[in-house]
Amino acid sequence: MSDEIIHKGLDGVVVDSTRISKVMPEINSLVYFGYPVQELVEHCCFEKIAWLIWHGELPSARDLDAFRTYERTRRGISPTLLEVLRKFPHTAHPMDVLRTAVSFLGMEQAKPERQDAEANMQRSVELLAKIPTIIGAFYRLRKGLEVIPPRDDVGIAENFFHVCFGKVPAPEVVRAFDASLILYAEHGFNASTFTARVVVSSMADLHGGVTAGIASLKGPLHGGANEAVMKMLLEIAEPARARDWMLAALRNHRKVMGFGHRVYKHGDSRVPTMKKYARAMADFTGQAKWLDIADILEATMIEQKGIYPNLDFPSGPAYYMMGIDIDMYTPIFVMARITGWTAHIMEQLANNTLIRPLSNYTGPAQRGVKPLEQR
Repeated sequence: MSDEIIHKGLDGVVVDSTRISKVMPEINSLVYFGYPVQELVEHCCFEKIAWLIWHGELPSARDLDAFRTYERTRRGISPTLLEVLRKFPHTAHPMDVLRTAVSFLGMEQAKPERQDAEANMQRSVELLAKIPTIIGAFYRLRKGLEVIPPRDDVGIAENFFHVCFGKVPAPEVVRAFDASLILYAEHGFNASTFTARVVVSSMADLHGGVTAGIASLKGPLHGGANEAVMKMLLEIAEPARARDWMLAALRNHRKVMGFGHRVYKHGDSRVPTMKKYARAMADFTGQAKWLDIADILEATMIEQKGIYPNLDFPSGPAYYMMGIDIDMYTPIFVMARITGWTAHIMEQLANNTLIRPLSNYTGPAQRGVKPLEQR
């Protein structure tokens, strides 16, 4: 038996340094390059946050204008990729579609052998630009609708609604959606980000790292939780049923999605901001009952277990009230987190060491192989 301490899930293990983001326990706040994310939501658009995460500073007016111009020219996808999307089964989960499409984009690179910082920055911006187009194309294809080309005269949030629905919704909806992208953009060494860093630590390419990140994010214990939250709210259906439902779930040891977080011990600091915008969506759409159910579930969970909700808990109903299909919620997460993933990939490659942990062997002791006739 080994005397080594096993940290299951790498809980509490510090494996590297990063400049990009940190949960600050002393203020229970997530910061991007030192800026509290709740302040960034109130004063910035998602495009500014993308620049910040990639460059470490908020953009100047000139930087932002040049960045927007370039990103908007890169939103189109090739006819070949569009044809591939047409061949996917309409029953496929959009995350599987997105994972495969991003891998396909990697094969379309003109100079895949280039792995320098400049080339990877360009690839990062192109992924930011093209992922909403891919999501929107499949969203429409599986409904038997014509694909809508992206616009080059609106922001990322507005363009997402355009490629999905053919129109840009009211400013209240766009603002709430943009806020969610900022809150989802980056979150330290979470499971999918660490996955991406592990992959590129072998000197694999950026698209390979992002593809692996998407695969990790799909899991219900990570990004897929926002989908599970809304399915739970639909199951409960009415506020009057919420408390009894939660008590029964806890009694039966049922996994309740959208609660708890490995890093936050006193509640996810992003939740109050997202709840504010979810409530704005409820007021705008007249669908307050979803948040009423959520409030009762939250209060009951805290009362019974002292466990607080995470960001997925308010974002699920917010997206539902925007009219977005439930299985599209995690791809939206990808739209935002592509900034964090690629920033971490470039940070990993700038000072790379192959990530190769050890394991504690618990199998049989060494033994010999008997000849077949002696067995």
